[in-house]
Amino acid sequence: MRETETEAGADSGSTGKRPLGVGMVGYAFMGAAHSQGWRTVGRVFDLPVRPVLSAVCGRDGGAVRAAADRLGWAAAETDWRALIARDDVDLVDICTPGDSHAEIALAALEAGKHVLCEKPLANTVEEAEAMAEAAERARARGQVAMVGFNYRRVPALALARRMVAGGRLGALRHVRLTYLQDWLVDASFPLTWRLRKDRAGSGALGDLGAHIVDLAQYLVGEPVAGVSALTETFVRERPLLEGASSGLTAEGGSRLGTVTVDDAAVFTARFPSGALASFEATRFAAGRKNALRLEINGSEGSLAFDLERLNELSFHDHTEPAASSGFRRILVTEPDHPYVDAWWPPGHGLGYEHTFVHQARDLLQAIATGARPEPSFADGLSVQRVLAAVEESAAKNSVYTLIPA
Repeated sequence: MRETETEAGADSGSTGKRPLGVGMVGYAFMGAAHSQGWRTVGRVFDLPVRPVLSAVCGRDGGAVRAAADRLGWAAAETDWRALIARDDVDLVDICTPGDSHAEIALAALEAGKHVLCEKPLANTVEEAEAMAEAAERARARGQVAMVGFNYRRVPALALARRMVAGGRLGALRHVRLTYLQDWLVDASFPLTWRLRKDRAGSGALGDLGAHIVDLAQYLVGEPVAGVSALTETFVRERPLLEGASSGLTAEGGSRLGTVTVDDAAVFTARFPSGALASFEATRFAAGRKNALRLEINGSEGSLAFDLERLNELSFHDHTEPAASSGFRRILVTEPDHPYVDAWWPPGHGLGYEHTFVHQARDLLQAIATGARPEPSFADGLSVQRVLAAVEESAAKNSVYTLIPA
């Protein structure tokens, strides 16, 4: 038994099963969500291996030690290289800004570790290509690498995928996805790393758009074939965080820095089958907190989903008589719905945090069986190529002018 096993990582229901040590880099919002998944998964699902929360890593020694105590990790590190080198770490979970994903993932794979990397996979297509190639080489050695697109693990969306793949909608015609938040509406919100291209890669496009691109490709079962896009930055300068100096300007005594990412992205797309898609991602939709919405229209029916009502899926069966047809609500809490059999009685809904438990379960099963994980690094690369195409299209877009400026 590993000396680093803690009460949080050593679940009584998993006693006797092979331990698998997890090391996590990053401990902020996403690190807390991933920690919840690792702490809980062995208490809910019958797993082939037993996850152990071995160590968490961050640059601030005091803060990462406090995070380790709060989130249930046995040890703390201040250098991700030291975390990768630990004998009690078999899997490296990357929850850092995008500018460090490639370096950490490549080093972890080279060291023989399994990898879970938050989305988007990287900041550039070139980085994502290197990561996907390394993951494929590592797979031949029995390693697993997965991207953290957690919304695939919402039971209602997993059910939607099952229905689309099973032909319930017939030939797909239209796919519409929006992801709307409002946390940047206030122009005095500071210039965090998510507003800097060198750290985040892109703005709403990578933060929110990556999710809906992945969901579209997951649900349709095809990669996006082409895009046409517009992006906009509504607030181009924001107050600098204390100690920052990049892009400094002075206005009325305030210290401002330049926003170098998009605030919103709108684009259309086509799938190889001929289905048309539209996407909108913004952090400027006042009143919308986490409104990921989608609708898919096919020749025989339609599906609709809203993350703010994540236990529900709307379905219209177009083969029924018109007099009695229409959208009906499917409450996705039955034992035969994806993931739900391990949880509560029908009607007792799940939440956002459960997607990370499901993510951990799927990854651990892939590690134990040697199966290719979904979404793989190759899937992450596919999303990265769409994001890059959107940026290129937006940069080159020629607009037919009806009213001269």
